Amino acid sequence: MSLLINRRHFLQGSSAIAAGALAAPAGGAFAQSSNELRVVTYGGESGKGVLEAYVKPFQAQTGIKVTPISQDFDPAQLELMAKSNNVTADVVPLIQGALASAAAKGMLEKIDYSRFRPEDLNGIVDFAKDPYGVGTLIYSYNMVWNTKKFPAGKPRPTNWAEFWDVKQFPGTRFLVAGQYGSEGPWEEALLADGVPADKLYPMDIDRIFASLDKIKPHIRKWWTSGSEIQQLMRSGSGDVMMSYDGRANSSIDQGSPLEINRNQAKMTWDYWVIPKGSPNAENAQKFIEFACRAENQANLAKHFPEGPVNRNAFKLLPEELARKLPTYPEYLAKSIPINGQWYSEVGPDGLTNAQQLVKRWSDWVLR
Repeated sequence: MSLLINRRHFLQGSSAIAAGALAAPAGGAFAQSSNELRVVTYGGESGKGVLEAYVKPFQAQTGIKVTPISQDFDPAQLELMAKSNNVTADVVPLIQGALASAAAKGMLEKIDYSRFRPEDLNGIVDFAKDPYGVGTLIYSYNMVWNTKKFPAGKPRPTNWAEFWDVKQFPGTRFLVAGQYGSEGPWEEALLADGVPADKLYPMDIDRIFASLDKIKPHIRKWWTSGSEIQQLMRSGSGDVMMSYDGRANSSIDQGSPLEINRNQAKMTWDYWVIPKGSPNAENAQKFIEFACRAENQANLAKHFPEGPVNRNAFKLLPEELARKLPTYPEYLAKSIPINGQWYSEVGPDGLTNAQQLVKRWSDWVLR
């Protein structure tokens, strides 16, 4: 899910400076200053985009010294900060499923939405606004056609029920594996089985696997990483598949004969959050508001082409780029936001829904 830890483009890089920033003692220089800010910026290409679109202009306009931290961050680190009373980052990205849990435990500051310009507040998609966090950027899981097998103007599977229909639409298929629980072909299986998009949650796990039983014999590969599905797409060995939109766009840009189907795309995102007790919480609020402005969201999309959470950003983007982004208005209307909170809910057996899915998948995939 989300810009997943050790998956895809999430926090792929680190540096000695960043490591030192996260490890800094609470009584260090950062905690003493009211003109400092420590932001976990992601790594890799997305981290570079955050630096150029948010960090550098924010620092230039406000005079606040920003220390970018391109080091892995997960919910366990947030809990450690809270327990040790040692907050070593002021703005961090938090995956969807962890937000409700962290907020319930009192580990997050509330977002001060009164700071936002009305046009920006209205422009942010509702599902990316939470009392304790604001969406960073949005990406999607999509059906992708090989245009040699399914050329424009010829019959194609256009929804997940048709993807499951191997008689009408024969061809080699790839789907994402379910070994991580919070990422898998779960919603797609229910859509294929006739569940309306607005009735997916709470998801029926038994029904998911009953639906997967039908498609399992026809899946050539259950892929487990963005690099793997990109390699498969570029090899031309698949006819219709599920992929991250960014990986598909990259393959298309490199000449692969592919096209993205935006119908029933599955959208996910992280939140910008402020750890409770941040010594620079005031500056953190300013940074998050700045990052949500339409012009800055548009700037990020130019550096790292994923979906702005502020719809007004599309007024500032060239049409060619805008149509590559998963939150383009036409696509947004046909897409399904993932309910990250459902994945983190704990059942009577003490397992979260995500853990239940991992358990079921481990047994099912070997049968």
